[in-house]
Amino acid sequence: MKKVLLYTDGACSGNPGKGGWACVLIYGPHKRELSGGENYTTNNQMELKAVIEGLSALKEQCEVEVFSDSAYVVNAFTEDWIGGWDKRGWKNVKNAEMWHELIALTRQHNVRFRKVKGHADDEMNNRCDELARQEITKL
Repeated sequence: MKKVLLYTDGACSGNPGKGGWACVLIYGPHKRELSGGENYTTNNQMELKAVIEGLSALKEQCEVEVFSDSAYVVNAFTEDWIGGWDKRGWKNVKNAEMWHELIALTRQHNVRFRKVKGHADDEMNNRCDELARQEITKL
């Protein structure tokens, strides 16, 4: 199984407001950057969108290590927030449709989530932040 590193970030100008998302996929010597934006969104939605788009870009089952500075995204998996939401029938969970899409994608791959410190010394996280912010300026 291919091992892929997936770096992600989302950004918002106003919350809600104009937003951008970005991801960088790395497989061996290959690197692919993806990004996009939306006119009216939230920071959390852009964080989710970045991971969704990164996993959606994979054409076969992979072992994926996701690096994100979003506690919202990472903790949902590492601290089993999703299990709690599921037990409560997803009542009052914001962005539930996006979460369901992301969960389905994680089941297609062997995915691990890693929290990185945002706006620090992680080169790929900084690159994702830069790309996401560029998307906002395009709107």
